[in-house]
This record gives sequence, structure tokens and C-alpha cells, in this order.
Amino acid sequence: MTARRTFWTLVLSSAAILAVTMGVRQTAGLFVSPLNSSTGLGIVTVSFALAVGQFVWGAAQPLFGMLADRVGSFRVIVAGAFLLAIGMGITPWMDSSFGLIMAMGILTAAGAGAGSFSILIGAAAQRLPADKRSFASGFINAGGSFGQFIFAPLAQVLITAFGWVVAMVTLAVTTLSTILLALPLRQSKAAAAATSAPPPDGMTLGQQTRLAFKDPSYWCLHAGFFTCGFHIAFLVTHLPGEVALCGLPASVSAASLAIIGLANIVGSISAGWLGQTKRMKMILFWMYGSRAVAILIYLASPKTDVTFYLFAAILGFTWLSTVPPTAGLVAKLFGPRYLATLFGLTLFSHQIGGFFGAWLGGIAVDQTGSYNWMWYADIVLASLAALINLPIREDKPQLAAAPA
Repeated sequence: MTARRTFWTLVLSSAAILAVTMGVRQTAGLFVSPLNSSTGLGIVTVSFALAVGQFVWGAAQPLFGMLADRVGSFRVIVAGAFLLAIGMGITPWMDSSFGLIMAMGILTAAGAGAGSFSILIGAAAQRLPADKRSFASGFINAGGSFGQFIFAPLAQVLITAFGWVVAMVTLAVTTLSTILLALPLRQSKAAAAATSAPPPDGMTLGQQTRLAFKDPSYWCLHAGFFTCGFHIAFLVTHLPGEVALCGLPASVSAASLAIIGLANIVGSISAGWLGQTKRMKMILFWMYGSRAVAILIYLASPKTDVTFYLFAAILGFTWLSTVPPTAGLVAKLFGPRYLATLFGLTLFSHQIGGFFGAWLGGIAVDQTGSYNWMWYADIVLASLAALINLPIREDKPQLAAAPA
């Protein structure tokens, strides 16, 4: 297989898997109101179950990343597909807070984590040359955004036409397709043995992890990603609620989520492309800073469907476009060998922020009747995230010399 064909096989397969796992996961906000009405558990309880899911999705990724570094990504993705399908499939029959947390908060989230960024980007990075990794990360990340663009309106159509139970079960069955999509990620016995063997420099996973946590730049990445998680989880979980408070139909929230996904396809690929020639920390600085400005403009604008669509398009460009430069910086700082684990740990911080974004959003609307305080917090955190990326140590990318 030629290098070009290998590149596109790995990248397209990984992007397709992420399209399913992220696309399905990002529809959770559309089910908040139906779950609340059906179970009678209250918006705070439903929000807490989804907040637990944010935390578990993040915690699962370094754990599954370690497993993928040892046994290969294919087995991890297959296990995740079954967890994701089971979790979503049993959700409609969970009528207690414990059951909802087990289904949506643990099984579904862990399954989605096993087929997400750290495993997929890590698998690609180990098999691709350094000059291809940034673009590959951006393209794979765009797959998740494309999934959101497809699954958000699809889920809303299914909910409207057949009810939320049929919609949830249909999405659960769909997630099993990731098993077939993961076939190109299988490794030969020789490659698997090489993956599980100690690296030539003798550094173990434990040694590399300890070294990373002694590096201030790694902690800056964690801090910035925490804010990213807070922002994204709040919007994914509560954007439908914000739309409803503004007196607009549910179709506006579904369309807004789809626009976010579509815009992030462009943003992710652009971030991956820029990362080949620009400092990644500066890409992150401008992304986080633009979010604070976008929210200020949104708060000052009339709340119409056009406002939401424009807001979604602006936010969507940076939505998960932070992933390629963050993963790229981790690989730059520590190499690709343990990228699935080290980047997975930054995603864990991302989802700790996600836990608070989803949970506190529910508390805010329950106590005050609006999400205003969440928007104010988001502006402050986005501004801080922009600044905290500036001290990261990163050399300017070296451009290839032009031929004589």
C-alpha cells in the first residue's frame, strides 16, 4: 500500500468513526426535555446525569488510550461500540436518577470515549510522519463535526416523527457501524508486537507521564482545555433550553447544532493546516479569545432564529478546532509514542470542565430562570484560556527548504 493510500485510509476511517461517536453524543441536548417530561426527575437531575457523562467520557479516554497503546486501537473501538449501543439502548427504560446516570452517564459516555479523539488521533499519529500529523488531526476532528451536522437534525426529525424512544434506539443501533469502520485500523501481528514493545529510548509510559506532568506547558494545555470543555458541554446540553427560553421552536436548536458541526469542519481542517506552518499556541490564543467576543455579541443581539444561526456559525468555527493544535502540541512536546494517553489526559481535564458546564447550566436555569450567569462565566473563562496558552514553549515550525 502506497504512503498516500495509507494516509487516506487511516484518516478517512478514523474520521468516519468519530462522525458516529461524536455525532450521536452531541445530540444529547435534544433529549433533555423529553427525558425530563417522561421520567419526571427534573431538569437538574437530567443535567447531572449528562454532566456525569461529560466527566466519564473524559476519564475514559486516557484509560482507553493506555489500553490502545498496548493492544491496539481496533479492539478498544469494538468494545466501545458495544458499550455505547447498550447505554443508549437502555436509556428509555431508566426511570430513576441512578438508572439514568448508569445509562447516559457511564455506559454511553465510556463507549463514546473508546471511539473518540485520543484513540483515533493517537492511532493515526503513530503510523504517519511528523509533517502529516497536524493535518491528519484536523481532518479526523472534522469527522466529529460532520457527524454533529448529520445527526443533530436527523435526531430531531426522528423525535418529531416517531418519538424520542424510537429516536434513541435508532441512534443506538447506528453506533454499531463503528465496528466495520474500524477494520482498516487493525494491526498485523508484527505491528501489534512493535506497538506493545518498549520504545527504543527505553522510556516507559509511566516515565513519560511523570515527565509530562513536570512540564508547565503541559499544565497550560490542561487549563485551556478545561475551559473548552466547560463551554462546549454547556452549549451542547443547554442550547435547546436557551432557544426555548427565547420562545423559538426546537427546530432552531437542532439547526444551530447542525450549523456548529458544519462550521467546525472548516475550522478543524483550517486549524490542522495552519498548524503545519504557524505556532499552535497562537492558534489556540485566537480561538479562545474569539469565543469571548462572540458571546458578548450574542448577549447584545436580539434573540431571533437568525441570531442563533449566526452565533452557531461563529462559535462552530472554533468549536472543537482546539483539538488539532492541542494534540499537535502534545506530540511536539513529548512525541507520538504515548500520544493516546497524554492527549487523553488533557481530554480528561476538558471533560472536568464539561461536567461543570453541563451541571451548573441546569442549576443556573433552575435557580434564576435564565442562563445569563453561565454566559458571563463563559466569557471570563474563554479570556483566561486565551492568555494561559501564551507561555507554552513552542518553537516556530520549520518550513521545508525550497528546491535549488
